[in-house]
Amino acid sequence: MSQKYVVRVWDAPTRLFHWALTVCVVAAVITAQVGGAAMDWHFRLGYAILTLLMFRLIWGLVGGHWSRFRAFMYRPGQVLAHLKGQTDPQQTVGHNPVGALSVFALMGFLALQLVSGLFSDDEISATGPLASLASSTWVANATYYHAEVGKLILIALVTLHVLAIALYFLKKRENLVRPMVTGDKTLEFAAPDSEDNAQSRIKAALITSACALLVWALVRWLG
Repeated sequence: MSQKYVVRVWDAPTRLFHWALTVCVVAAVITAQVGGAAMDWHFRLGYAILTLLMFRLIWGLVGGHWSRFRAFMYRPGQVLAHLKGQTDPQQTVGHNPVGALSVFALMGFLALQLVSGLFSDDEISATGPLASLASSTWVANATYYHAEVGKLILIALVTLHVLAIALYFLKKRENLVRPMVTGDKTLEFAAPDSEDNAQSRIKAALITSACALLVWALVRWLG
């Protein structure tokens, strides 16, 4: 029987970020569809998502080993090799080359959706806090992208993300959800653990608090 290695892949802050972002994005889509008074919550959720994204950008530099961007920055050749089934086993511990593309795409389009939302104005009841700082043309374009384009792109990306997880489970019998709950993966080879202790969690809490304060200041002072 081959030796098994239990590796801490996802630190607690990364796991909390992932599930908090999932809840906030789903709730933001729902409140946007409901409209009316629910738009107050839509804006609050948007600020929460902005805080989470800011945290993740910083955590991608100082977080646990597999949460750092350098752990899943792949060259085009590595992505092509993965698609051909020639992946280095170490590239499957955290985000594999295709999974990394998914992560960056989701973060990038979420950022665009947030920025467009800050400058949007539906001319009925919902006005972004930064709309008054931009020209009417900019606001109109931001509103159109936010309501008609960006939302659909994000729904498509999230759908593809969920389908990929299901495909991995059905075809490769690999459960990608469990590690994002427990933090651990059982591997057939040795791999470094992500730092996940009280010190790193305190660091993450301080970063999150700073990001939340910055978002609050942005909305209060520039809006």
